Amino acid sequence: MATRSVSGWPRGCYNVIVAYNYQQKCSLVNLKLKWVKDRTLDSVVVGQNELKAACMLVAMIAKEPGGCRAVYHLARKRRQIGLPFDLKLSTFVRRYPTVFEQFYARDSGGTPVPWYRLTTEAQCLQQQLVEVLKRDEADLVDRLCKFLMLTRDKILPLQTIDQLKWDLGLPYDYHESLIPHHPDKFAFVPLPDDRVGLKLLKCDESLAVSQLQLVNSRQRDEDKENNSLAFPISFTRGFGLKRKCMKWLEEWQKLPYTSPYIDASHLDPRTDVSEKRIVGVFHELLHLTVQKKTERKNVSNLRKPLAMPQKFTKVFERHPGIFYISMKGNTQTVVLREGYVGGELINKHPLVKIREKFSSIMKKGVVDRSRGLYKAAANDKLVCGDELSKLHDQKVWVDGHGSDGESEWEMFPEYNSDEVVNEI
Repeated sequence: MATRSVSGWPRGCYNVIVAYNYQQKCSLVNLKLKWVKDRTLDSVVVGQNELKAACMLVAMIAKEPGGCRAVYHLARKRRQIGLPFDLKLSTFVRRYPTVFEQFYARDSGGTPVPWYRLTTEAQCLQQQLVEVLKRDEADLVDRLCKFLMLTRDKILPLQTIDQLKWDLGLPYDYHESLIPHHPDKFAFVPLPDDRVGLKLLKCDESLAVSQLQLVNSRQRDEDKENNSLAFPISFTRGFGLKRKCMKWLEEWQKLPYTSPYIDASHLDPRTDVSEKRIVGVFHELLHLTVQKKTERKNVSNLRKPLAMPQKFTKVFERHPGIFYISMKGNTQTVVLREGYVGGELINKHPLVKIREKFSSIMKKGVVDRSRGLYKAAANDKLVCGDELSKLHDQKVWVDGHGSDGESEWEMFPEYNSDEVVNEI
């Protein structure tokens, strides 16, 4: 028998009716809040593009036989690495001599060609990273499941997931190192546009609880009846919220909260209730990321999968107390304010700690190189064919087993990113 609320309606129906009544009364208020620079949160974004590219490159080299690879092979994957179009891969690698070692080997025509391998320190950090990925695999699988559960059809193109794999903490080759180990949860499926998608085979209802619902599990009875949950809010020092905006924000916080894991097609997209649901979706998505941030362009192509209205990313600007948009690094990065205190993550995932170690040795390499401690002649030695063959005959140190030729995940060839609609 269904439980009854004070109004006599079944509790689930009551919540829907409350939401419906609110959406008839609360049309979308046209307020535009100003953007105020936050130097503290900007600091968590600076250098992240370089760190991401370096870590991707480290993972690729570590998977190669002998732990080394020629520059022309790595250059083919520059899109996956995330290098700017005007930056040569060899130039990028030479910036960080504490991470990468360069040597030369002759190609089939006898011309010396640059090859790269990892320094001992980088190898140790990569080994720690692999151990964390194996130890916390269940956590990573849950994150991926919840991400797919946010979508309408529980399916996403691999390109879309690839844009967020760094933020979600997934290994760069999750196609082969993670997904095949869970055939009961995931499946690769062909999409109508001839791309490959990843489908969630079964939803775990125990995961269909948002972070906001978890932290408010002991909310007041009155809020439970109204299904009202308020987002944690903080503003940049000196923001100066106007009284009109403050009143609107207080009323907006009292509106019904719609879980991002349920169908919200009954909501009118022209209302504040619908907007609160959109905020809730991205609040949850950012909580799924290991560093509580992602580039704005990574979510711009999620409109259809998440069943969002046009220009849905405007919520980032309308709610600067929940999200901060950093303009650093020639891009826009959306940061979840509640995830940080004084520029530091409140809850650091083990992957983040290893990334910080990588960042530290990268900075050291840049400084040492500027002081002339790394001379080209010291590292750029010519390796003869016999020595190179011995390197390729070695086992892949990071996995403990050999690898013949290219990795299996080449079954998913290099692709362009999804076309991003300009919704900013």
